[in-house]
Amino acid sequence: MDRDTDLFDRFLSLHVPGDPLLLPNPWDAGSARILEGLGFEALATTSGGFAGTLGRLDHHITRDDALEHGARLAAAVSIPVSADLEDCFGSDPAGIAETVTLAAGTGLAGCSIEDHDHLSGDRYPFTVAVERVAAAVEAAHSGRHRLVLTARADAGFHGDPDLEDTIRRLQAFEEAGADVLYAPNISRPEDLRRILAAVSRPVNVLAMPDTPPVAELAALGVARISVGSAFWGGGTGGRVAAAGECHDSGTFGYWDRAAVGRTAARAAFRTSGPT
Repeated sequence: MDRDTDLFDRFLSLHVPGDPLLLPNPWDAGSARILEGLGFEALATTSGGFAGTLGRLDHHITRDDALEHGARLAAAVSIPVSADLEDCFGSDPAGIAETVTLAAGTGLAGCSIEDHDHLSGDRYPFTVAVERVAAAVEAAHSGRHRLVLTARADAGFHGDPDLEDTIRRLQAFEEAGADVLYAPNISRPEDLRRILAAVSRPVNVLAMPDTPPVAELAALGVARISVGSAFWGGGTGGRVAAAGECHDSGTFGYWDRAAVGRTAARAAFRTSGPT
């Protein structure tokens, strides 16, 4: 069994309803190595965090940027990595298939597709969204190096409270063959129960301030929990606080927090990483 097939199988097998995979989102190779060293079993890139490392806002990276970034993180660790490919950078199913096919050649274990068009600011119509997921699934599953395909319904994430439409889309994405289903920003237990009862594929939940703790999500039957750009944002917040203390107060109390990071980095970087 080659490494890519092994990564696909390993990554998919980690999605266990009731025993959710904790999937943190590193933003560069160093943070990926640290998270692996802390014991996480898989990782996913974050489009927002990665864009931030380039001095850009989320949704302001190119397909080449995202694929190169995913390949770099996959090469930096020995655990499965899934790529946040936004809307797969394609205006039609052929373009989406091309993106996913290219991703399959990077050493990644999975990738995701959204049903939101960031150029127009609108969600794709239902039929179009399903066609796009179907194209991504076919490309993810038909090549020599398969990818775990996560299909994301963005209704809750972009302010639309229509849970029925979200469930309808997730059901259609499952029917199209998506391996994992994802509805960001839907975290109320009663809403999650309805989603989980309506589909049979593993469901990912985004950890937000009002998201129930892991134990409660596990009891509901959630199979995966990701953090999006929160770890990157938290790290940036720490840097802003440290810089503000130095600049405004002239004190250096941030060294206590810095020591924690330096210790983790020394432990993670002790070896050269995967070759």
